[in-house]
Amino acid sequence: MGIVKIDDDLHEDVRKASTVMCRSINAQAEFWIKVGMLAEANPTLSFNEIVKMELERAEIATADLALA
Repeated sequence: MGIVKIDDDLHEDVRKASTVMCRSINAQAEFWIKVGMLAEANPTLSFNEIVKMELERAEIATADLALA
């Protein structure tokens, strides 16, 4: 595990987002990093498609999550 130095304004954005998303600051930063890596590797996919792909990879049935 290492330390990542980021801009103070970005850190504040991570802190605010982590509160909204009920994640720790580190978990929020890790989520954004992972989604960013996946977006770069799959530039034709939308954010929603990336999240769906990761849910399926974790064997979570996304059809069960749809609103009725």
